Amino acid sequence: MINIIHASENNLKRVSLQIPKRKITVFTGVSGSGKSSLCLDTIAAESRRELNETFPSFVQQYLPKYGRPKVERIENMPVTIVIDQKKPSSNSRSTVGTYTDIQPLLRLLFSRVGQPFVGYSDSFSFNHPAGSCPRCAGLGEIRELDIHKLVDFDKSLNDEDTIHYIAFGKGGWRWIRYAHSGLFDLDKKIKDYSPEELELFLYSPQIKLKNPPSNWPKTAKYEGLVPRMYRSIINSEEGLLHAAAINPMLTMGTCPDCGGTRLNEKIRSCRINGKNIAEVDDMPISEVMNFISAINNPLAVDIQRELAKRLQALCDIGLGYLSLSRGTGTLSGGEAQRIKIAKYINSALTDMAYVLDEPSVGLHPQDIIRLKRSLQHLRDHGNTILIVEHHREIIAMAEHIVDMGPAAGSHGGEIMYEGDYQGLLQSNTITGRMLRSSTAIKSEVRTPKGFEHIENATLHNLKHVSVDIPLGVLTVIAGVAGSGKSSLMEVFQQQCPKETIFIGQKNIGINLRSTPATYLNISDTIRKLFAKANNSNIQQFSFNSKGACPACEGKGVIVSDMAFMESIETVCDVCGGTRYNAETLQYLYKGKNIAEVMDMTVEEAIAFFEGESFQPQLQALNKVGLGYLHLNQAMTTLSGGELQRVKLASYLHRKGEIFIIDEPTDGLHLDDVRKLLALFNEMTDTGNTLILIEHSLDVIKQADYLIELGPGGGEAGGELLFCGTPREMLSCEKSVTRPYMNA
Repeated sequence: MINIIHASENNLKRVSLQIPKRKITVFTGVSGSGKSSLCLDTIAAESRRELNETFPSFVQQYLPKYGRPKVERIENMPVTIVIDQKKPSSNSRSTVGTYTDIQPLLRLLFSRVGQPFVGYSDSFSFNHPAGSCPRCAGLGEIRELDIHKLVDFDKSLNDEDTIHYIAFGKGGWRWIRYAHSGLFDLDKKIKDYSPEELELFLYSPQIKLKNPPSNWPKTAKYEGLVPRMYRSIINSEEGLLHAAAINPMLTMGTCPDCGGTRLNEKIRSCRINGKNIAEVDDMPISEVMNFISAINNPLAVDIQRELAKRLQALCDIGLGYLSLSRGTGTLSGGEAQRIKIAKYINSALTDMAYVLDEPSVGLHPQDIIRLKRSLQHLRDHGNTILIVEHHREIIAMAEHIVDMGPAAGSHGGEIMYEGDYQGLLQSNTITGRMLRSSTAIKSEVRTPKGFEHIENATLHNLKHVSVDIPLGVLTVIAGVAGSGKSSLMEVFQQQCPKETIFIGQKNIGINLRSTPATYLNISDTIRKLFAKANNSNIQQFSFNSKGACPACEGKGVIVSDMAFMESIETVCDVCGGTRYNAETLQYLYKGKNIAEVMDMTVEEAIAFFEGESFQPQLQALNKVGLGYLHLNQAMTTLSGGELQRVKLASYLHRKGEIFIIDEPTDGLHLDDVRKLLALFNEMTDTGNTLILIEHSLDVIKQADYLIELGPGGGEAGGELLFCGTPREMLSCEKSVTRPYMNA
């Protein structure tokens, strides 16, 4: 057993429990109940911190920093690996093949078996000079400079701002190289240059001037504007430094020399069974398996076995539709997480603890079956699996369940139930009650107020899809991961004559000082209330201004730099972490100081600020299930689903709009899904059109209209399988979702 004694991190209330090793334990409970605080912020953080302390001090400075969690002690703790949904580096040179270590094996295979022989394995890498395309340097894309965005052809070199880049302005050191060359009339407009003058000005290679003017440097060479921009700015460190100024002048395009394959012609000439390495990289992984197994050469046997093992793990977890050439930056959070799971399945390490944060996110019920098999495989290898999860099927597969609650935020942080699945079903917790109930298929559906027709859509993997999107109703776009749901919505957004509102889970423009109060623009109003009540200045109540604690400057913590040791972060002992100075904390409004008010949850603030003008903003946050957030909580601590619902809250007052919402139930407890469904119905009843990209069967069953794409992902998807009401889906033989509708 992993023995945890008195954990009080975040909202945990001195929690003590025992978790069985070499079993699958699932942590359940409503959003904000303390699941992640226990699993990630206590168990995983303490394991990583103690593991880091085994390294020398010099090495520790380069490792991630983990603070000491608030827990009395943890006994029998294994080394813990967190498999989260953070994407691997979005480096343009990082692909699915390189990240999974499949690409090096594939390169080795081609160097041994490919004909003609063109070099050893490194030569087949687009990151190696011997293999990369010389024109795009192995990126597959080239950045073309739009000369009309750089140069104003209606001006002369003597005018201001003719060339729109640093130091090319009149008198600048870069401008001098053209003005002092003696080659151009400085008062002549660029558009009036002769073809010879224009060629010399824009495209001349480096040349030594024959009879330069006296003010021309003796050793300098003249170079046309375009090659100079590429050489010294676009393809240099300066280009990265001034990307904001450079990027608007550049257009990205597929490299014409390598066709986007990243590899040079010599490497592409080497083939196995008629395919070169770039063509294999572009295949779906499921097809790569067939290609590998068809190779009949004794030199390939060992490599075939290793490749098959890695490729099979990706197929087993439902990622067979991806290609090895797919950039890691283009993966969804769920895809990135499943790639990590597949990577660890083949690891020789055992007796590890793997912590997974909602691995079911973005998965169709069909894919859930594959995920369950992969997690069981990881456990059978002798590992402990800890999962934070809301999905019915994942909870049902658990050998041990820890249900947190009873509610969110300060109302949570307690263990409501511990035991097996059958015991949870019979319990009286929110999770137990929700698992016992099943959602009925909607019988009375709304009638669409019209349709927006999409004809012959072919974006990404869509195969000439023609479909009518209903307006004025609640529509769900269903289908397995990678089936083309997001692509269809992209086409719809481009074609729809009315503006659409897309609410995804990407960053909503937040920074370290963003809080729910600042995002909803209510911080200043609260400060004004304090200023008016105390006849004081509004700046007095800001920790970024006059109200800041002098010791920590409004940060609430003191960071001590320990040279080669890890920096130590301690709560400021002057302000006690409130961020405000003593004078500010003396001022009260309704018996509370500014720090106490800003630390309230949204629910508490609704009661405290009854009748104030910003009640609708607070009520909107509560309606989307975020009443447990604190007004001063850093937005950087929120999950993608929570950020998405904060964004949704800011639109609740709108009517007659078309909303496209990407997987809104991600990270939501079954009870929260029920509340969100009620909100979506309310929004639809007030005249909005809602289109949800969604996998949750509870939501699919309650839609007015369903559109399903599939049958598979990637190349195996992109077809229209069904459109109609949920009840009509029950008789659709082609539907991949239909078998799960009666669950």
